[in-house]
Amino acid sequence: MKKYLSIVSFIIIFVLAPAFVETAIAQPPPPPPQDIPIDGGLGFLLAAGIGYAAKKLHSSKKDNNNPTA
Repeated sequence: MKKYLSIVSFIIIFVLAPAFVETAIAQPPPPPPQDIPIDGGLGFLLAAGIGYAAKKLHSSKKDNNNPTA
């Protein structure tokens, strides 16, 4: 049994393993990354910031006009 296991291990390690390594190396490199436009998302972020600032300013003025003491 030990001899059979050593023969099978030898076949797997020295015969089949190089075939898998060679196919992994033979693949072509990935294509270069594409440029990503940031203009659209940046506009939405700017609009959201302006809206949030306007809401905070409106809330601040509303709280100053109606003091609760």
